[in-house]
Amino acid sequence: MTIITTQNLRRTYETTTGLIRRKKKEITALDGVDLSIPSGEMFGLLGQNGAGKTTITRILSTVLLPTSGSAQIFGLDVVKSVRDIRPRIGLVFGGERGLYWRLSGYDNLQYFADLYRVPPHVAKRRIPELLELVGLTDRANERIEGYSRGMKQRLHIARGLIHDPELLFLDEPTIGLDPLAARGLREVIRNLNQQGKTIFLTSHYMFEIDALCDRVAIMNKGKILITDTPSALKKVVANLEVVEIECFGAPEDAIQNIQAHPAVQAVNIERLEQSQLIQIQAPAGAELVKEFLGILEGVQVRKVVTRQPTLEDAYVKLVGDEEKRNRG
Repeated sequence: MTIITTQNLRRTYETTTGLIRRKKKEITALDGVDLSIPSGEMFGLLGQNGAGKTTITRILSTVLLPTSGSAQIFGLDVVKSVRDIRPRIGLVFGGERGLYWRLSGYDNLQYFADLYRVPPHVAKRRIPELLELVGLTDRANERIEGYSRGMKQRLHIARGLIHDPELLFLDEPTIGLDPLAARGLREVIRNLNQQGKTIFLTSHYMFEIDALCDRVAIMNKGKILITDTPSALKKVVANLEVVEIECFGAPEDAIQNIQAHPAVQAVNIERLEQSQLIQIQAPAGAELVKEFLGILEGVQVRKVVTRQPTLEDAYVKLVGDEEKRNRG
């Protein structure tokens, strides 16, 4: 059974630019998105900030209207059947807003149970079950203003599940969490999917999508570039290796010369606190490290590592190839 379907989904915004001569400008957030997601799947939407992930999540969860195209949840139109869809879905955004800090964890869930018209006898059983699921039983009666960020995010998950939805939208659920809290939350998400929940997960954390999702759509500038399993996507870079060079102050012309090397497939620059991490994709076994270091002659190099490619590297290559095609 197909739970989510979209056809040529578009969303545009109008904004103004300029301080003196103000001009109207149309921004395309979604550009012809087609999706089909079956029941029980953990589906991941992967893209950098501004790619359109939150926009499509808001449309599918009936919070935002599309400009054109169509979308159906459970076969129901997201524009025409809002009242029928909302009781059957749960929505969790990353961050700390959406909870009442002066109430306890238990009372927050009780409030949202009342809001969703969960029968009192059901809420009495379900609230302790959810608190146990997210590991907050021992802190249930404390005001959440004393919770850590990770604890608040776990309570958000419980809030999104209070009415036992068939479909759960998770938009950047681990953003801002420390590694230990994020790992615990990912385990909660994995358990929910194993219990049969259909989950629509957006993230810009590649490893998170790789670890959790059955299928992944890679999104860039409002478009879906490709949809496949994480293992299939990684085959895009299966014959490559990644050379990582951590250095200090590499000039732009040196980076451009690396990008122009005939064997280089893609280059990604990550800005660290005091240094740069240049990630270079090249054919496996090409032994090009000396050539790259030669191009960077005079630049202080801290570390050089050659490793196997990951889903993040597949993402970099696919997005890079798309932008090259757009440049013509």
